[in-house]
Amino acid sequence: MKARFPALDGLRALGALAVLTTHVGFHTGASLNGPLAGLLARLDVGVAIFFAISGFLLYRAHVVAWFDGTEPPRTLPYLRNRALRILPALWIAVLCSALLVPPKAGVTWTTYLEHATLTQIYFGGAAADGLTQLWSLATEVTFYLLLPGLARLLTGSRRPNRRSVAGRIAVLAALTMLGPVWMAAVNATGHPQAGLWLPGYVGWFAVGMGFALWEVARTRGQLATPTLDALTKIPGTVWAAGAALLLIATSPIAGPYNLSTSTPGQAFAKSLLYTAVAACALFPALTPTPRSARVLGGRIGHIAGDISYGVFAYHLIVLNLVERVSGYTLFSGRFVLMFAPTLAVSAIVAAASYYGLERPIMRRGRRDRSYDVSPTRVDNKASAQPNTTDAWTTAEVTPASPPGHG
Repeated sequence: MKARFPALDGLRALGALAVLTTHVGFHTGASLNGPLAGLLARLDVGVAIFFAISGFLLYRAHVVAWFDGTEPPRTLPYLRNRALRILPALWIAVLCSALLVPPKAGVTWTTYLEHATLTQIYFGGAAADGLTQLWSLATEVTFYLLLPGLARLLTGSRRPNRRSVAGRIAVLAALTMLGPVWMAAVNATGHPQAGLWLPGYVGWFAVGMGFALWEVARTRGQLATPTLDALTKIPGTVWAAGAALLLIATSPIAGPYNLSTSTPGQAFAKSLLYTAVAACALFPALTPTPRSARVLGGRIGHIAGDISYGVFAYHLIVLNLVERVSGYTLFSGRFVLMFAPTLAVSAIVAAASYYGLERPIMRRGRRDRSYDVSPTRVDNKASAQPNTTDAWTTAEVTPASPPGHG
């Protein structure tokens, strides 16, 4: 049975909540003006947190196999499981958008086909309303496809030792700089479409991958990190540091709150700050204190983690319907009045989708009647097979500056 990281359940839920909140903030104008504008605008940092969680959970299986001298996860079953996880809710969301959300100019049936196949980030056409957050899912799928090959490059055939582990952690640390450099170049050259592609976000995945390597090496006695070991005992301090970095990101250093183009320097700073925030958010959840585990990994966190992907997939469609039913005019304020029904309805729809459709499909496809994205069983001995704990890890936001606004 695979090792379980219960605090990641609640962290996924908080990421989904952040994404929903930043989108409501944008639609109501609260993230553009007002005392909380900066914070609401920068809650698109949830994408960085989701990508880091995904990098940790999916790469960790390969690291465990490397340390144990066993076969790594097989590629075809791995890709099948990824498809079983993301495609049902994705296709329902695309269908609901096509049927329930009036299309804007330039949206055709090919637009919905591109979203259903997660290829929309490679075309320059209009995004369908209710689906603009799916750019990050398309980016995530690119990471899924590349991970088996990347993992082989970062493990190797020889058994690990301290030197090889330290070298690979250094490589992953270096990768965290690729995203800021890429985003700066995108803004400097005026190619916004390239700002949706994996190179701009590979550093966020690398954060999780680096922590996966650190966590396994640490538990196997192959890596001594006294400073990080000390930080595991004070999670509140690490999370506070992440909050402080997020506040810095609300300043002009990280660019405008609206969809205006950032300068290359602002794009670089924002990407780098989000990388650091993701690291601070994820690290304490990997070795949580009993209190952190209870809060983030308890029953409420478990259920919220289960439905977090559905909240991500459906919330912009729900927001659009709430606006139409209430006769709401875009950017006319009343954040709380729009936030409450959007969150409540999105959670209900996501729960119905997960328990009524997504989980049954996954159980049937995996031939595992007990499978759950966030299992309650706990085992201290890890397995290299990625079939017990799973990150839905798509995050959530649209890519323009700032990338959380749909």
